Amino acid sequence: MGLPHLYLCRHGQTDWNAEGRLQGQEEIDLNALGRAQAKRNGRYLANVLGPRAASFRFLASPMRRTRETMRIVRAELGLDPDAYETDARLIELNFGDWQGYTLGEIAVDHAAALAERETRKWDYVPPGVAAESYDMLARRVAPVFESLTGPTILVAHGGTARSFLKLYDGLNAAEAAHVSIAQDRIIEAKGGVVAWV
Repeated sequence: MGLPHLYLCRHGQTDWNAEGRLQGQEEIDLNALGRAQAKRNGRYLANVLGPRAASFRFLASPMRRTRETMRIVRAELGLDPDAYETDARLIELNFGDWQGYTLGEIAVDHAAALAERETRKWDYVPPGVAAESYDMLARRVAPVFESLTGPTILVAHGGTARSFLKLYDGLNAAEAAHVSIAQDRIIEAKGGVVAWV
């Protein structure tokens, strides 16, 4: 597999997550539950890594919800909350014209498009300038994972996690497109084994 030891964490919940809105590249902040989820993940890492956490590289998407999650995780680890790197390739999938809407709202005027998306969700590109498919996202984030050279704690988005699971855990396109990505658990990759912790 070639990956170093990696913990991949999705950002905590936002109000848009709770409402089922497609967030994509809109800047939406964590809510109270999202901050609690980030603290849970930080405490988990503190318990399993202890002082070894300081030797890990910390890398995040530059979006506000991922940066806030990373700051909370690092605070739980007793580390400087702001001493981490960002990589713009990790920003979330762009949902184009559908960003900010729930699937139910989209279905009112675009039921056929939603049905088509469901049949081929991995490579479906929503309408709108700069919109992306999960396949396009996976090609964008793959070089980030390929460039990792040492133990890393990475905070990103649901789309990044889906891409990772397809690239490194053997999920096919349909499985990766539909798998649930928890906000209060972490994906660990170590020694060729990928597992939720």
